Amino acid sequence: MRKYAPAALLMLLAPLARADGDYLSPTEDRLRVSLGIMDLSNSTTLRVDSTTGVQGTSIAGEDLFGLDHRDIEPKFQVALRVDERNRLRFDYFTLDRNGSALVTSPIVFRDAVLQSGETVGSELNLRMLGITYGYSFLHGQRYEVAATLGVWSVGIDAQAKVATQAVHIDQRETLAGPFPTPGLDASWVLSKRFYLDARLQYLNVHVHQIDGSLGFAELDALYRFRPNVSFALGYTSTRAHLSSTKTDDSGDFDFTTKGPQVFVRVSF
Repeated sequence: MRKYAPAALLMLLAPLARADGDYLSPTEDRLRVSLGIMDLSNSTTLRVDSTTGVQGTSIAGEDLFGLDHRDIEPKFQVALRVDERNRLRFDYFTLDRNGSALVTSPIVFRDAVLQSGETVGSELNLRMLGITYGYSFLHGQRYEVAATLGVWSVGIDAQAKVATQAVHIDQRETLAGPFPTPGLDASWVLSKRFYLDARLQYLNVHVHQIDGSLGFAELDALYRFRPNVSFALGYTSTRAHLSSTKTDDSGDFDFTTKGPQVFVRVSF
């Protein structure tokens, strides 16, 4: 069902298409739905300290845990213009990875110690849902620049598992929380059929004993095949960092994913 959902959504939007000769400026779109795929290159560093205060091992997830360096993931985004200068954007990002690797030196992962020679199975799942409000302080037929403020719900689920006749370890860690991210959105209309979209969001915060940052960057070139249908080629980058110094819940997580993307955008 998940596989065919994007195509079904596009079919539902098709009756709302503009007439062939009605090429309104993209800066006048009332609703945009973007669906596509991203070819992502991933880098993950994870450290989970023991509840007794022993510092955990800094783990390069792609090397020590065998997580995939590259993934193909879906892109999903909806943008709604309330009026000429106010709009909302909804983003959903998911990245699920698992791997298997041979431990070459002892690894401290929370209250478990993975020994040399053991085979560890791992999972690292990331979910991000964002709602972003934008106000266009510059708005015209050929350009638009908006100040934005987003709130992202971020969920991270990490697991390390060893299952042999002599050893049974199943250690799971879950982190979740909201992150506000101010930023900028911009559009530049090059011609009747070509335009560029860009966005940048970033915030670094410190709350009590937790440091966190979340950032997004995206640049897309779009070709309007029909007045309400555009094909896009772009590049996206996401970085998340979380560090805790709490006595019984300390650790560090640093994640970067970036790569090209292609998608179809339906707008009206």
